[in-house]
Amino acid sequence: MTARALMFQGTGSDVGKSLIVAGLCRAYARRGLRIRPFKPQNMSNNAAVTDDGGEIGRAQALQARACGAAPSVHMNPVLLKPQSEIGSQVVVQGRAIGNAKARDYQALKPKLMGAVLESFASLKAEADLVLVEGAGSAAEINLREGDIANMGFARAAGCPVALIGDIDRGGIFAQILGTKAALTPDDAAMIVGFIVNKFRGDASLFTSGMATLAERTGWRAFGLAPFFPAATRLPAEDAFGLSNVKARNEAPVTIGVPMLSRIANFDDFDPLQLEPNVRLVFVRPGEPLPVADLVILPGSKATIADLAFFREQGWAIDLLAHARRGGRVLGVCGGYQMLGRRVVDPEGIEGPAGAVEGLGLLDIETELTGDKTLQHVAGKCVANGAPFGGYEMHVGRTSGPDCERPLLRFADGRVDGAVSPDGRTAGAYVHGLFADDRQRAAWLASLGAAAEIEYGATIERTLDELADHLAAHLDVDAMLSAAR
Repeated sequence: MTARALMFQGTGSDVGKSLIVAGLCRAYARRGLRIRPFKPQNMSNNAAVTDDGGEIGRAQALQARACGAAPSVHMNPVLLKPQSEIGSQVVVQGRAIGNAKARDYQALKPKLMGAVLESFASLKAEADLVLVEGAGSAAEINLREGDIANMGFARAAGCPVALIGDIDRGGIFAQILGTKAALTPDDAAMIVGFIVNKFRGDASLFTSGMATLAERTGWRAFGLAPFFPAATRLPAEDAFGLSNVKARNEAPVTIGVPMLSRIANFDDFDPLQLEPNVRLVFVRPGEPLPVADLVILPGSKATIADLAFFREQGWAIDLLAHARRGGRVLGVCGGYQMLGRRVVDPEGIEGPAGAVEGLGLLDIETELTGDKTLQHVAGKCVANGAPFGGYEMHVGRTSGPDCERPLLRFADGRVDGAVSPDGRTAGAYVHGLFADDRQRAAWLASLGAAAEIEYGATIERTLDELADHLAAHLDVDAMLSAAR
């Protein structure tokens, strides 16, 4: 039997599409249905490694977790990862096929619809219900030709659409009524209902508003969803939300993370942000690195470009001063590469071929290569002896004297990373170290603080709370009936 499907498109970016799909995945899964999430096209540098050896957007990995399924490349068949001046890396069904600038990608899109529909069919074959997430706005009419992310997909797949608007940003009537006005009649006919999201205050005051929207659009009102504060516990899809993250005023340990212009896999820091004993400071461009116990250089989708950006902000001077004071430094993936003596790009992987000087805190050198490593790993940290689980997602090979003191040893005997002779600077390619309770506890103990949360359990509890929240305020039965 072929699964039913319902697509969730938005009146704009960041209206809550990813969160609503994740919550509904959990809500319907708890009814005993086999649910699969699907996003035809995603643009994000926050990616996850799948069990089938590819990569997808982090939001789809969270949605897979919500419905109790293993992440698959088919859940996000087209992933765009913004890089430097060469445009975005294009990942199709988990594998990078090249780079494309925005205009070139518009010409490429129609050729990708086959892969999108193939992945969609693959998920439908193993599910009772597929919940589809659109990208950006449903009414990006300048990009409608060849569209595979929103109405182009909905029309090609015959998938009905629920439109989500964000009342928290204001202008909800213009958002929803304007979307209908901008769409062609055939596209607008795909929409079967709407959701007003992120409401704050007395919901009874907006009863007439919901009725007006339903009357003016002819679409069914699926519900008014109040703002869900616990969403901050869940991984965010893109880095825009990081600028709104406020550090605790006081905590035993301060950790600084510079917000690189092309920061990637920034969910590495979500577990630290939730720890009561950690003051996690995301350092915005133009701000100095704080006085901290540990500075972490995060992953980057463009190491060389972000190394230049790091220096432009004056952070290189701050970091060297931090190191001279005896402060600890950790580099993750691209941040690890930056800590070395040189980064060499002989093939022009990230832009013009060449080499740049690194920050010099580790005696290593990285050569960027075309091959991409994508795999789950586990083992022990050599520095603290604690077990870890995580994943690799990188290009490049790193070597040098400090690699003789690896940070991590995998279960199969391989090693990763490097540690400086004084032990205060280290780096490795593995992401997800702090999501492992054992590893996070060991790092915090070395900084003089205790870990207090169980991260995996926190995510599971939050997904359950989100499912309860949506079930209480949205007509989940009506949405299930609308799916076809």
